[in-house]
Amino acid sequence: MCYAMPRDEELSKDAVQETLNMYQTMDAFRDECSEKTYLMRIAVYSCRDIRRSAWLRHMDRRVTVENLPETSSQAEMESVELTLSIMRLPKQLQEVTILYYYQNMTIREVVQALNVSPSTVSKRLNHAQAKLHAWLKGRKSCG
Repeated sequence: MCYAMPRDEELSKDAVQETLNMYQTMDAFRDECSEKTYLMRIAVYSCRDIRRSAWLRHMDRRVTVENLPETSSQAEMESVELTLSIMRLPKQLQEVTILYYYQNMTIREVVQALNVSPSTVSKRLNHAQAKLHAWLKGRKSCG
């Protein structure tokens, strides 16, 4: 989570460190959710804080295809295309996609991590899926 959201190795390390520091110093865990959900919630907020920092707003730190390692198989290339497409999603859609599909969190856990309603999570997942499907279908028909 901390790597995907900032999309920068150094900022990702900062987000991980901040997440761990906050997790270790907080006494707020009350067993209302799983520890994983609680940790992901802290990670999401840490990443959001890093993205909001003033100097970062003026920099273009997006991952480019040129920065990615060469892939050797069609499956790996499709995985890279999917990852790049996910990174193009608006942040709210990107967050639910990463938590649900890559962190294998349930809808309930995503709700708790992002502090939004279940219907909001479902709508964002559906919207993300539709956008990804359209983008990836468009690339395959052009290639």
